[in-house]
Amino acid sequence: MPLHIPVLLDSVLTRLGCQGGVYVDGTFGAGGYTRAILNAHPENRVIAFDRDPTVMPMVEKMKAEFGDRFSFIGDCFSSVADYVKEPVDGFVLDIGVSSMQIDGAERGFSFRLDGPLDMRMSGQGISAADVVNLKGEKELADILYAYGQEKQSRRIAKAIVENRPFKTTGELVEVIHSVMPRPKDGSDSAMRSFQALRIYVNDELGELERALNSSIRILKPQGRLVVVSFHSLEDKIVKDFLKANAAPKKHQNKYAQKTIETDKFFIVPEKEIVMADENELKNNSRAHSAKLRWAVRTEVK
Repeated sequence: MPLHIPVLLDSVLTRLGCQGGVYVDGTFGAGGYTRAILNAHPENRVIAFDRDPTVMPMVEKMKAEFGDRFSFIGDCFSSVADYVKEPVDGFVLDIGVSSMQIDGAERGFSFRLDGPLDMRMSGQGISAADVVNLKGEKELADILYAYGQEKQSRRIAKAIVENRPFKTTGELVEVIHSVMPRPKDGSDSAMRSFQALRIYVNDELGELERALNSSIRILKPQGRLVVVSFHSLEDKIVKDFLKANAAPKKHQNKYAQKTIETDKFFIVPEKEIVMADENELKNNSRAHSAKLRWAVRTEVK
């Protein structure tokens, strides 16, 4: 089986620096970023996080290959500050569902594959089946609208309530298709609803917000924060966080001819969002919606 290569890998490595430091990979998944960071410099170390228990075979493989340069914590990346007590050189996040999760029918993430209506990344807590079978119609509509940006959320929620209970993804897709015409762009009319349920079940946006706030605590001065997101809800959270906590560049005092330290926690070196180039887009369809934002930690405590 070929090694998993995550999107924007070269761009992530360039922004992280990866020159003999300690890095946190908040979204270990198949280990693509972790492996690349460890291979980038013989003195690099990685602390990886993932709440998905199915990643353990890859974790054991990494431990055998890289020894004490690699350590793993089976918890949410939002808990990073509870485990990482010494300042690190970089913190990378690849937000959203992993290819391993969405490509397996048994996890219930895919609207294209029939499987149990689960969607829990950790295997714990409420499942997608719990949500669609137990929530009221209005709350269901609110979830679909808020997390899936589904304009027909009320129509779909009404159909769900009228046709429940649901046990499988296929049953849910069938009901959504019955009330939603297929989009002209060729996408699936169930896509937004599945996105909404997945985000809600896993509290993905809350996880991201907490992790970003923790980055202030765990990064050393000049440490790098690198975040790859895949849809507008995630990207807006990253954008708003940087707007509130970062300066575009250090301010220059033209009279004293020296740099004045910013009162913000981060500096944003690049104004433009980093996206995949043509070559990557040809070879990896998942890269089309990927957006990378990054920032450098300042001296502010």
